[in-house]
Amino acid sequence: MFTGIIEMTAKVVKIEKENTNYHFTLEVPFGDELAIDQSMAHDGCCLTVVKVDKEKKQYVVTAMDETMLKTNLGTWQVGTEVNVERSMRMDGRFDGHIVQGHVDQTATCTKVVDDNGSWRFYFEYEQKNAPSITVPKGSISINGVSLTVVDSEPGMFSVAIIPYTYKVTNFHNFKPGTIVNIEFDVFGKYVQRLLEQYMAANK
Repeated sequence: MFTGIIEMTAKVVKIEKENTNYHFTLEVPFGDELAIDQSMAHDGCCLTVVKVDKEKKQYVVTAMDETMLKTNLGTWQVGTEVNVERSMRMDGRFDGHIVQGHVDQTATCTKVVDDNGSWRFYFEYEQKNAPSITVPKGSISINGVSLTVVDSEPGMFSVAIIPYTYKVTNFHNFKPGTIVNIEFDVFGKYVQRLLEQYMAANK
């Protein structure tokens, strides 16, 4: 379980493929604090630490085929900057929203607008298998970042980014065509499923 408050970015330093699995080695300043079996969100995708090199502050996570198909991990290259967040603590403030680390699908950045001090990012996503929708002022996770929806239309939404978020996350690398991971609000997904079941039962 995560909050969508990114701690910092990690850098991909090595990628290895083994059968249908991909092993990603990443480097992050708090790498010497990590432990095997620890869960971490990478661009919003929950992955398990399987190896740690504390001296180099590097660690390895493995992504299976299903993860590669549903996320943007297939676009990662050596040098890619990745948003990372360790699992939430239960003894602190809850600053974001409930983020499970279970990416629903990817979205594509279509436009970036400089709002003279902040930035507005626009995204489009396919609705054919979309588990939820967005709503104005609702929550959404983009590459693991907890954000508030500004504009909302079927298959499209926008978010506004303040300078701090722009600087400390990989949003500063986004441009039209960038593929990102999105996780819809978990409460919204449950409500939508209940409505679907209600409508189906009352046809």
